[in-house]
Amino acid sequence: MARVTIYSTGTCPVCDNTKNLLQKWRIPYNEVRVDQDREGLKEMLEITNHARMVPQIAIDGKWIGGFTELTEMHMEGELDELVEA
Repeated sequence: MARVTIYSTGTCPVCDNTKNLLQKWRIPYNEVRVDQDREGLKEMLEITNHARMVPQIAIDGKWIGGFTELTEMHMEGELDELVEA
């Protein structure tokens, strides 16, 4: 089961870049399209304290931020445990 959730929309190039990086790093993720899923949008707003921009990323249900925070975590080796063997 994927421990990473990315909240995105279908028209967000940064969301696409984020998903591409997660695939490159072999980190499985679940995508929630907040432009198509009202419950997913409610969930994102709850987790992120009402963030309005995408992508928003959660690991194990805990909000970590967006693309910048994800890449910083990767550079610091904090995502190593999420990589698929």
